[in-house]
Amino acid sequence: MVNLIAKTALLAATAVFAAPASRLEARQQHNITEEVEPWNAGAVTEYIIHESCNSTQATQIADGLREAVELAEHAKDHILRWGNNSELYRKYFGNDPPVAAIGSYDIVVNGDKNGVIFRCDNPDGNCAQEGWAGHWRGENATQETVICDLSYERRRWLSSMCGLGYDVANGATNTFWASDLLHRLYHIPSIGNGYIEHYLETYQEILDDAGQPGSNATHDSDVLQYFALDVYAYDIAVPGEGCSGEYVETSHDHGSATSTTSATPTSAEAATGTADVPENCHTHEGGELHCE
Repeated sequence: MVNLIAKTALLAATAVFAAPASRLEARQQHNITEEVEPWNAGAVTEYIIHESCNSTQATQIADGLREAVELAEHAKDHILRWGNNSELYRKYFGNDPPVAAIGSYDIVVNGDKNGVIFRCDNPDGNCAQEGWAGHWRGENATQETVICDLSYERRRWLSSMCGLGYDVANGATNTFWASDLLHRLYHIPSIGNGYIEHYLETYQEILDDAGQPGSNATHDSDVLQYFALDVYAYDIAVPGEGCSGEYVETSHDHGSATSTTSATPTSAEAATGTADVPENCHTHEGGELHCE
């Protein structure tokens, strides 16, 4: 009798402890779901360098793109820290809300880079023209940029910022790989979106336009380049001093080109020296020849 009671008690206890386990197992099974891809699956985080570039070219373009991202990221970070309380921000953008400028830099840093290609094989033949250091391919391939041999001879690295007589006000925006490639990226539809364009001509016009009603400064390609260079010089290259310089107007501001920058079916590379400005073209500060 005692053994029967003991066995009955043991079975009852086993049932009590087994029931929660069964319920837990059922609940666990109910919560199992199929795996889904991350929300950003397929994102491309690096700009693409075409197989036509040899190892030397590819290395320099890759380093230049890294510096372009560095330049844009610091410009964005400066605005995020100081907003329009920054003296340098007000110099270029007045008291315009900073959100557009922040976005104009952030898309270069964090935007999807799918299909944005830099190539070296001169498919359109433009690198054969005197003075061309590269160009956006325009209607031929809107996501592609060609880098010509002249770029490797002329572009500098950010480590030389404020050296060799350079200052922001009088130096060409394409002096550095970083700013030159930033400009070229803004021509790409998936980066500039047709919103970041060339609206102003000379550096003086940029200064005069800051804060004016209807200003396009926060999405003007040249203004964005100048601001990025100026804050990098002041914050990073020569902290607290920079090399803003005092602008000196020159005869080529509205005339012939004297230096080179981006070149495209809509934005051409001008030859160094005196040259006639082609029909439907005009020059920007630093000798950039821009053609409609």
